[in-house]
Amino acid sequence: MADMDCYHSRRVALVYLYLNNKRRRRQAHRRVWVHKINQRRFDEFHRLLQELRLDGSLFQRSFGLTTPQFDDLLSRIGARITHQDTNYRRSISAAERLSICLRYLATGDSYRTIATSYRVGVSTVAIIIPEVVTAIWDGLVKDFLAMPSTEDWRSIAEEFLQRWNFPNCCGAVDGKHIILKVPPNLGSQLHNYKGPFSIVLLAVVDAFGRFRLIDVGDYGRTSDGGILANSTFGQALRCGKLNLPPDCPLPGAEHRGPLPHVFVADEAFPLRRNMMRPFPGRGLTRERRIFNYRLSQPRLVVEDAFGLLFAQWRLFQRLVDVRPEVLEKFVKTTCLLHNFIRSFASEASEGETVVTPEDPLRGLGRLAANNFSREAFTVRETFMAHFTAEGAVTWQPTE
Repeated sequence: MADMDCYHSRRVALVYLYLNNKRRRRQAHRRVWVHKINQRRFDEFHRLLQELRLDGSLFQRSFGLTTPQFDDLLSRIGARITHQDTNYRRSISAAERLSICLRYLATGDSYRTIATSYRVGVSTVAIIIPEVVTAIWDGLVKDFLAMPSTEDWRSIAEEFLQRWNFPNCCGAVDGKHIILKVPPNLGSQLHNYKGPFSIVLLAVVDAFGRFRLIDVGDYGRTSDGGILANSTFGQALRCGKLNLPPDCPLPGAEHRGPLPHVFVADEAFPLRRNMMRPFPGRGLTRERRIFNYRLSQPRLVVEDAFGLLFAQWRLFQRLVDVRPEVLEKFVKTTCLLHNFIRSFASEASEGETVVTPEDPLRGLGRLAANNFSREAFTVRETFMAHFTAEGAVTWQPTE
């Protein structure tokens, strides 16, 4: 029995020595914490950032923000993305982490290209970008994309009246497909009826092109009407939980009675009590053509907002090779940054007149399968009567 115990003890000792030697050999061939090529990145990054600051346009093309905007954003989220140095390596600074994230969103460059430019590992870039995106969202959402209150909606409606001559309007609604490389096992759900694979951004935009409500993540195969029905915004609109102001008469039309506050959308969306869409078809009466024209004006702001969003953040101009849930975070954060950038705009620039299209009624020949109540139809008819009588403007069609 003693010989057996001695045998087992020697066996355990040999196994321990083998594993210990194996671990030492692994450590001997282990990669260094920071590659020799990347050890000079700290000085080079700060020198590069200072040089870019001397050229405002180049800085903005690289990061999507101006220098004051970058500094303001860094001051807001710097503490959230700051890491401590360790005995093994220096941490990447908050400014460098932010610039890596913004560089990816603003240019759409691959992780490998950015890693080479900043002298960091590809895996480091893959960790930094989602981390900073989350920090931006958590740090700015309350100030730049909070749920509007009743007073906010009332202020938005006043802006639409002053800027677009459309009363009782709380926002323009539309959906935008974000193209991505299809992930495994989700192809049929993400397939867009227009062709590629995508997820959808549904947005409510105010009179100055700021995103007030967004819903991201519905599958590309869903129609715009279905996206609205599935969205948090659509469900809250249907249930009356958006804190919209109470019904009130249109300006100078007290005799027509109180009307609800509405959102304007194109013909792909359903007609509802709080959702106005154009009259479909051709050969419309003069009154209906005037209504469609007046409706087309405030709808321009959501199209312009999407155009600016995609021009500012060129990541979305390419086939995005990330998981749908990660892409959803990128889309939400860029909408937030869009509002952040707009907050720097002066009132004079916001008040510039938008050029009216020559054919504002384009694309109204298609009739989507929409169900609408008699009340919704009556609301639209009342708006139409107002636009052709006391609410008429000199620049609307007369024939």
